[in-house]
Amino acid sequence: MLCPVCEVALTMSERQGVEIDYCPQCRGVWLDRGELDKIIERSAAELSPRTPEPQPRGHDGGHGRHRGKHGGYRRKSWLSEIFD
Repeated sequence: MLCPVCEVALTMSERQGVEIDYCPQCRGVWLDRGELDKIIERSAAELSPRTPEPQPRGHDGGHGRHRGKHGGYRRKSWLSEIFD
């Protein structure tokens, strides 16, 4: 299938059970029927409340440069891995 924007062949990739088509030139992403629903379901499951795990404290008291606005570390979302 060709990219509807730049007419380059789309590349297929599978990430955590969701198959996506993307253009290597313009980086556009196209989803087939039902794939957006899978993404929404998995991101909702990932965002569900969990008991926070204790964070190890290093020599800087646990206040490294990668902390969020509340001092904790932010986990990388599986959704962000689709577009890396």
